[in-house]
Amino acid sequence: MDGTYIALSFFLLYWIAVIILGRKGILEKYNISSYGPVLMIRTTKGLELLDKLAIPKKAWRLYADIGIRLMFIGMIAMFLVIIVSDIAMLSSIGDNSMPEPGKFNEARNIFLIPGVNEFIPLTWGIIALVITLIVHEFSHAILCRVEDIRVKSMGILLALVPIGGFAEPDEEELFGKKEAPYDEKKDPYGDRRLGIVIDEQEEKEEIKISDEEKVANRNQRARILAAGVMANFVVAVIAFALLFGPVLGAMAPLGDTMVVDVEEGGSAYEAGIRENMVITQIDDTKIGNVDEMRQYLEEIEKGSIVTVYAASDRVISSYEIEVVNTDIEPSGITIQSIVDDSPVSNTGIEEGSRILYIDGEPIYTYTDFSNIMSSSNPDQELTLKTEDPETGGISEYTVNLARHPDFEERGFLGVVTSMNGQVDTSLGIVVGEFPATRYLELFKSVPQMLTGIGGWIILLGLPIIGFSGEGFPGFSGTLAQFYEPVGWAEPFGIGVFWLANALLWIGWLNFYVGLFNCLPAVPLDGGHVFRDYVNAVIYRITGNEERAENLSAVITATFAMLILISFLFMIFGPHLVHGF
Repeated sequence: MDGTYIALSFFLLYWIAVIILGRKGILEKYNISSYGPVLMIRTTKGLELLDKLAIPKKAWRLYADIGIRLMFIGMIAMFLVIIVSDIAMLSSIGDNSMPEPGKFNEARNIFLIPGVNEFIPLTWGIIALVITLIVHEFSHAILCRVEDIRVKSMGILLALVPIGGFAEPDEEELFGKKEAPYDEKKDPYGDRRLGIVIDEQEEKEEIKISDEEKVANRNQRARILAAGVMANFVVAVIAFALLFGPVLGAMAPLGDTMVVDVEEGGSAYEAGIRENMVITQIDDTKIGNVDEMRQYLEEIEKGSIVTVYAASDRVISSYEIEVVNTDIEPSGITIQSIVDDSPVSNTGIEEGSRILYIDGEPIYTYTDFSNIMSSSNPDQELTLKTEDPETGGISEYTVNLARHPDFEERGFLGVVTSMNGQVDTSLGIVVGEFPATRYLELFKSVPQMLTGIGGWIILLGLPIIGFSGEGFPGFSGTLAQFYEPVGWAEPFGIGVFWLANALLWIGWLNFYVGLFNCLPAVPLDGGHVFRDYVNAVIYRITGNEERAENLSAVITATFAMLILISFLFMIFGPHLVHGF
């Protein structure tokens, strides 16, 4: 029985125990509520701490007022993203370009639940989600006390393991029908800070309301609701600042060349070389990439002994290996696609073929191909030797190059290529290349990209799309093999990668949850704030409280329905076109 089945068995036993304890009234006896397998464990301990934390009321109100502004910015941004996505999908139906169903639009990947969403790793996801929920809920609680709204209890949410925290405000005081009067002296950061004045006369009226009748006014309620979003954004900024600053600065690439296969029983295997090792040096020569390794070995005679330095779990060791075969056939590069009306399009060469030789020069890596083409001229005649992907047959073609559309003095072949990913070597090992150096540079450059909308899209989609469509799960597993801690992080060893992963997911989940809660859809925080301010605007226009209440409810419900339909369209749209 594997770990998944064991974990599932424990979870089912736990759920059965929750059901039994709930039916016997034991949970209620200890002030615990159950919602399916989720336990809501309440306590009144810590409420005094909330009162102490809420003492600098002016500072907290200013903090929450900034949160209100950010909430409206996020509300507009998220709603525009949804509208643009809907338009793009509707257009794709019209021109038959709707993408086929895939993991990007699976229902499980819409929810930010570790273990359910396949893009979010379980361990780091749970840590990040717990922190996200705690800072969100307790920011609500602190602002409740700032605005003298009662907090009935606090506690944790448990589903076999802790999945978050919560603070339980008095909903009658927070969302009650009665609205407390506006007092400019007590509320210097109100509507005027937002540039909104609904009814000055009404807001300046002084009506005494007892503690039992206390109900939050619009500004107080907006601050309380926006505080959670603001907390998420603040935590995201702190996490990303640490990640993209000192943490990534304490990582350095070991190299880009990785062992993907070793000939069992060969010299390299006997010396101790294994798959997933990163080759950093041969003899006295640093190896930065596959091409540098191949070029160095070309000069070594068969039967010679070379010293290969390779890292396993970031520990570099040396291995004495014999050069066993200097007659290595080129692996070539694959033709992914052919440009219409290009020199190659008229030769009969098919997509998927591999270019092995150009004018007799072997093509081992993309660098070989790039060097030849960058030194070519328009109208130059080249001889290509290719391999058919299905039959393995070798064919030869003569091609007259066209003028390159971007470089007038360079020849143009008309193919989109990619390296096959694996290169045979004379050491009896097969190596592949991962652009570890370039990847780290791109990752570090994300903050500079935030000056444009593209940077924000990259940041939001980083764990799902990454830089080339494969997603970025963090510095773990095979990926972490390519890097080592340096500087201040060197004594911590692998701990710097744990810190990087924690910061990545804490920052990303807080950012995403904050934005999601900005959506103008009840029961999200943004939905309540949106309804309150729509209500206020309509009341100012009509002067009718009941009409304003009804119209604001209808408008908010309409927005919520549109958002729900959009999410369903994202999930089921591709299935409706391509089938389930």
